[in-house]
Amino acid sequence: MNTPPAMWLMVVLIMFPQIVETIYSPALPELASGFGVSLSVASQTLSVYFTAFAAGVVFWGIMSDRIGRRKAMLAGLTVYGAAALTAMHTQQFEFLLLCRVLSAFGAAAGSVVTQTMLRDSCDRAALAKAFSYVGIGVSVSPVIGLLAGGVLTEYGGYPAVFAALSLLAGILWLLCLLGLTETRPDVVIRPSVLTLGKRMAVDAHLWRHATLVAGFNVLLFSFYLQGPFVFARLGYSPQVFGYSGVVLAIGTVSGSLINKQWCYQGRSQRMLVQLASGFALAGAVGVVLLQDSLWFLLPMLLIVVGYGMGIPNILSQSLQAYQAQAGSAGALFGLQYYLLIGVGLSVAGMTPEFSGFQVIIAALMVLLSVSVKAPSMAAEQRLRR
Repeated sequence: MNTPPAMWLMVVLIMFPQIVETIYSPALPELASGFGVSLSVASQTLSVYFTAFAAGVVFWGIMSDRIGRRKAMLAGLTVYGAAALTAMHTQQFEFLLLCRVLSAFGAAAGSVVTQTMLRDSCDRAALAKAFSYVGIGVSVSPVIGLLAGGVLTEYGGYPAVFAALSLLAGILWLLCLLGLTETRPDVVIRPSVLTLGKRMAVDAHLWRHATLVAGFNVLLFSFYLQGPFVFARLGYSPQVFGYSGVVLAIGTVSGSLINKQWCYQGRSQRMLVQLASGFALAGAVGVVLLQDSLWFLLPMLLIVVGYGMGIPNILSQSLQAYQAQAGSAGALFGLQYYLLIGVGLSVAGMTPEFSGFQVIIAALMVLLSVSVKAPSMAAEQRLRR
């Protein structure tokens, strides 16, 4: 195994996509007003973001195999920063959507390349622990994003949000230039993307994992998508919505710490995913029932606890059979679940309130978590060929 880059830098880089999305969320109502579009149209900027993010995951994952992890990360951050800077000055909603597409495309490097670098550098046991640390870092990102987004929107409007995003991209670019080491193996198997895609497309184990990852993210990002409008309907400012990130962080940190402790104790990853899915279902029901008051934040805690427990376990075991093509396989796996997230958020965004759709998603996750099993040794050998 290669020596991994500093864990703190890995955590910061994988937090980056969530921070840049949640910092944008409090600005959605003002953006709708400023550009003269409906709330549902403004909300679609989030689903567009995830669809473009899926394309970026494929591109940067494949490029990380071809040009190296470090160069792919630097290039992705460059694209993101340029798009965020341009968005700050645009006056047309259609051009803003284009900037969001390019922003998402660049930010995707922070997700897929970082995960690939961890898979390069850690064996199976160490990888689960590494993703536990990552889960703790990701749990903090909504607090940073929502608090910063609420304050920036309150005092500088959505242009201030885009200015902050450009500055963040520049800082991360410098950190990677100075401190990010290359982890790509000397020998990388580069199969035809089409061949690898066909192999992964018939891997039912992988599809179950992709759907679970998408489900947790749809439930979480539905809050960032619809939460600003629910808070506005209840008479609260964007800054107050930003403060709600603290509640979410408490839940996600709790879930991540529980997961980290139980991983060290040798608890079954399958059991942890099942428990996380159960929390998500209970939380989704509670959010729908209590959304006419701020009490809906309490069941939202269950969703984010489940997120903190479930995501590290799913991601750490999903691509064990594809280690020889970690970058390309990670790219295609990311394409699977980010497209599912984009579709899910498009449906969720049809209404500015939480609906039974979230309950249906969570119920499906419970069913899938029961059916998920580790692939057999024979299956892994077939997939490695």
